[in-house]
Amino acid sequence: MNKEYIVPNEWAIIEEGFDKENVKSSESLFSIGNGAMGQRANFEESYSGPSFQGSYIAGVYYPDKTRVGWWKNGYPEYFAKVLNAPNWIGIGVSVNDEVLDLNTCKEVKGFRRELNMKEGWYKRSFTATLNNGITVAVSSLRFLSLDIDEVGAIKYSVSPLNADAEIVFTPFLDNGITNEDSNWDDKFWEVTGVISEANQAFIEAHTLKTKFKVCTFMQSEISYKGKTNINPVKDEVKELSAEQNFSQKVALGESVSLIKYGGYCVSRNHPGTELIKAAKSVLEKASSLGFDALLEMQIKSWQNIWEMSDIQIKGDVKAQQGIRFNIFHLNQTYLGTDSTLNIGPKGFTGEKYGGSTYWDTEAYCIPFYMATKDQVVARNLLQYRYNHLEKAIENAEKLGFENGAALYPMVTMNGEECHNEWEITFEEIHRNGAIAFAIYNYYRFTGDYTYIPEMGLEVLIGIARFWEQRATFSKDKGKFVILGVTGPNEYENNVNNNWYTNYLAKWCLNYTLEQLDKVKEGYKEDYDRIIGHTSLRKTETDAWKELANNLYFPYSQDLGIYLQQDGFLDKELITVEDLDPKQRPINQKWSWDRILRSPYIKQADTLQGFYLFEDHFSLEDLEKHFDFYEPFTVHESSLSPCVHSIQAAKLGRMEQAYRFYLRTSRLDLDDYNKEVEEGLHITSMAGTWMSIVEGFGGMRMRDDKLSFTPRIPNQWDSYSFKVNFRSRIIKISISANESRFTYQGTSDMTIRVNGNRVLLKPSEETIVKH
Repeated sequence: MNKEYIVPNEWAIIEEGFDKENVKSSESLFSIGNGAMGQRANFEESYSGPSFQGSYIAGVYYPDKTRVGWWKNGYPEYFAKVLNAPNWIGIGVSVNDEVLDLNTCKEVKGFRRELNMKEGWYKRSFTATLNNGITVAVSSLRFLSLDIDEVGAIKYSVSPLNADAEIVFTPFLDNGITNEDSNWDDKFWEVTGVISEANQAFIEAHTLKTKFKVCTFMQSEISYKGKTNINPVKDEVKELSAEQNFSQKVALGESVSLIKYGGYCVSRNHPGTELIKAAKSVLEKASSLGFDALLEMQIKSWQNIWEMSDIQIKGDVKAQQGIRFNIFHLNQTYLGTDSTLNIGPKGFTGEKYGGSTYWDTEAYCIPFYMATKDQVVARNLLQYRYNHLEKAIENAEKLGFENGAALYPMVTMNGEECHNEWEITFEEIHRNGAIAFAIYNYYRFTGDYTYIPEMGLEVLIGIARFWEQRATFSKDKGKFVILGVTGPNEYENNVNNNWYTNYLAKWCLNYTLEQLDKVKEGYKEDYDRIIGHTSLRKTETDAWKELANNLYFPYSQDLGIYLQQDGFLDKELITVEDLDPKQRPINQKWSWDRILRSPYIKQADTLQGFYLFEDHFSLEDLEKHFDFYEPFTVHESSLSPCVHSIQAAKLGRMEQAYRFYLRTSRLDLDDYNKEVEEGLHITSMAGTWMSIVEGFGGMRMRDDKLSFTPRIPNQWDSYSFKVNFRSRIIKISISANESRFTYQGTSDMTIRVNGNRVLLKPSEETIVKH
């Protein structure tokens, strides 16, 4: 049974009523971020019940030593932990000397929290009766500024409802934090200084091993009856924390508010010796503007984001809420302004998985960022991989590969492999292909070829060299084979000839050869530089051609389908429909041995290839493979429903496509996988966007032009979205009977709709009847 306590709303995530069982889940769902930092929706005041405390800083990590029972040669030495950062949001609250704690109050009524996605803020309100008999009304509103991304702001208000009361606020900074996810319970931070002066406080600390220097800061003031007080009655500095007390006698029915500014200055952005100076400058900027002005700026900044990235759905509130929730968190996680950052699978909402980059970025996220932002953002994501090319080569060298072969990491923070599961780290090599495909996809959509001669071709050469060395010639088959891999279906390890992996390898080799010819012809200076740097020889490219032309692909003549890998038909082929529901999810109910022997597929594998390379196959091919593989798919990966939704829509199976869409868009909101308290599935949220734009909207590239095959679920009245295609913005509005295209550009533009040529004129609406 899924959780369904979130109130349906088009623009907000709302929880009504206080249920201790939902606290940790809501801490994930109501998380906030601004691309530079983020935090789970922990209460500002004390809470003694179960809670997952989490604040995170982009790019700051710790190399937690790998922990395994049996060390294998080649294991990464560490697993990069997304670090729980010092807590700056804390505000102790006492009423007549009793601590406000929702876990121990006599009664909590009218509890409501809201994540306003339209305007980018998080608010709570409730009425609590404490054990001393005092009843107070409480509200708190906080946000992380998009405009000054090192600072956040909180307005916390308390009003006594049945008697006068003395309210004491204790804003604090706390560096005594730990990670929920830790291999050895290491100490991750070392505090080097704690300072409290006037109404400000600062903690300077650095991460052990990686030596990131961070200054956590705060500034507070209280407001009562129109008067502001910036003078705490006392402060206290401890080894790991700093706190200040503000006291106010509050009359019955009156309200006192604490305004708190806080955040982080980091040595990634400032000289490590000047972090307090930088923090004071940030505080001066924020406080001089004031809470209300900062909030107004926040609202306008989110308005600008939504202007381009919003998807509007009419007639289905839960579907509308789902897609906006996904788009909101994608923008909170990554805004594209820093090419040294990337999109972690949990973003700023939790610590599971670790690392900041998976193949998810290239396979799922880049299409969203290409279409909803300036192409520079997507190019920054590709530059991230180019900047890590030398590390990718080192990763391959550790495994015995030579001559500049590159194996990009499964998980990384700095380009170095840091995942600690052998089967995924060293066998799931298809991530190399996803990176090459992203280069192709970027050029296909943006028309910007310059990335390839400037950076991309070197990446492609490194990847091609890897495939050439990773393949083996089988005398028995008379073909090249790729042994001992894990495909996207991680419920099978160490298999031979995973079709998706082999097909990607063939495509990568051919695409690299094509780009070598193209760069040689049109970018001679870059070509000479690259050949000189890589020492590429004709004997290598000849070997690539031979391998690409002679790779083996497992195939069933009887079924007329490509097999996921050698031996797939040897399994006991019982479909998911015939599996006892009590056995689901199998990753929580079955042993790993049983899973590996089963036919069950975690996410699209062979069908992932049909998604990426649909132009290579007929609609009949897709249908045949979809009908065979989807019934064995348990969709226990967040990345699974979106691909299946897109393909079901392409096949015209709209009810099935709609069900998959709801699952991907509300995966976390309804907690399909029973794990939302660990954090959200950020990268799969881009797949939700793809489900609408590529699935229902049918957006594709055909002959260097945008093409649409619009479809609409029966549950919707209409839907609309925008895409930024080569600096030309098109709004597409689709209903059952027609599609409307509004084009912002300077000259006419041609697209295709249902295979027919359609001319778009600047600032005009073009209507196409279905």
